[in-house]
Order: sequence, then structure tokens, then C-alpha cells
Amino acid sequence: MNTITTSAASAGALQGQASRSGRSTVKRTQIINTAMRHFAERGFQEARVGDIADELGIAKGSIFQHFGSKNGLFFEAYKKAVRSLPAYLHAPSEVLHKGFFEILRYWLVRTEHLVREDWIPYRVSLLGNHGTDLSLKRQINRFLAHKDPYGTVAFVKAGIQRGEVRSDIDLEMVVSILDWTMERFQDALLTEELDPGLFRRNGQVAGQETRIGQFLEVLRGAIGRRVIGGKGSEQRQA
Repeated sequence: MNTITTSAASAGALQGQASRSGRSTVKRTQIINTAMRHFAERGFQEARVGDIADELGIAKGSIFQHFGSKNGLFFEAYKKAVRSLPAYLHAPSEVLHKGFFEILRYWLVRTEHLVREDWIPYRVSLLGNHGTDLSLKRQINRFLAHKDPYGTVAFVKAGIQRGEVRSDIDLEMVVSILDWTMERFQDALLTEELDPGLFRRNGQVAGQETRIGQFLEVLRGAIGRRVIGGKGSEQRQA
């Protein structure tokens, strides 16, 4: 009888722990979702943990209990934001069939979509990349390097296997070049939409399609495989 009673008590305790854990997970998710919107709307510096707590009807200390600090809260919001954005190889199958640089073109053309329809995660990702302090930026860089949320490594490997991307350069260098340049160029495309004179030279303004073509040509020159005499051998840059 004592054994049965003890077993029932243990089962009840486990159920209680599971229930509390489930509620904690739900609460944590609610905090992150609300924080993402506050950071996106107000920026990292202006967003206030107290305002997030007030909107959720919880104590400010409860947020610190879950995330430790404002930096900790933003880091979790950033991770969720970038994980919600599509990876390179999530392009439609007909685009994947066209190859490495056409996949890049597809995502560049869709840059505006990220602002108009996915603006909260995209804005949070921008803040993480450009609007945080050095210690938080280090955490973000480690996360990007280890988790590779956009699948850049797999994408570059696929490009090498298809014979479109150079294999005579260290893989991590190619991945870094792609991450750096794509991020900056997408930012530039969005800025040009807000400031059409950004790329103006000699009174002329090139359209977005032209700019994307020019960018891809430059990128192809840097990491694209070079074919010599039609034999498919690779050429190292001097």
C-alpha cells in the first residue's frame, strides 16, 4: 500500500513539474514574441523591458528571471528572428535547378518582401548585426557561425559540387564573403528604395534589376569557378 501511494505521489509530482514546465515555455515564448515587436519598433536602445512586462501584465523581474538581462532577452529575440527567415536552399525547386547564382538572384529580388511582410524579424536581425554593443555582437557572431541559420555552408557546398563556386579557396572564407556581401547589399537595396539617389552617378539611377545583376557579376568574379579553355579547370587569382 505504501509503495502504491509513493508511486502515485511520484507520478503526481512529475505531472506537476511537466505542467509548470509547459506554462514556463509558453510564458517564455510570449515574452520573446512581444520583445521582438518592441525591439523592431523602437530599436535596441529605446525598447524598455518594463514596457514589455506591462503589455504582458507580468512583473519586470519575471522577464529577468527568464533571460537574465535586456541583452539576454534581445539575444533570444534575435535567434528566433533569424531562424524564421528562409535559408538559401529553401528557394522553389525550379529556382534551385537553375543553380547557385540564380538562387542568389531569387533572394535578392525578394528582399523587399522581407520588409513588407516579415519586417519584424528582418528589423530585429538588422539591429543584431548593426545596432548592439560589442559583447552582444560577439554572442551573435558565435551563434551565426555555429548554427548557420541561413544554411550558407550547405548552399556553398552545393555550389562547389555543381562546379559553379571555386574550391581553391577555403570553404569558410567563401561562406564569410557570401554572408558579408549579401547582408550589406540587401541593406543597400532597401536603403535605395527609401533614398533613390543612393547609387546615383552622373545624374543616372540604375534600376534594382540592373543593380542586382551588377552585384552578382562582381560576386561571380570573386567566388565563381573560372573555366579555362573550356576544360573546367580552376584558376587561382593572383
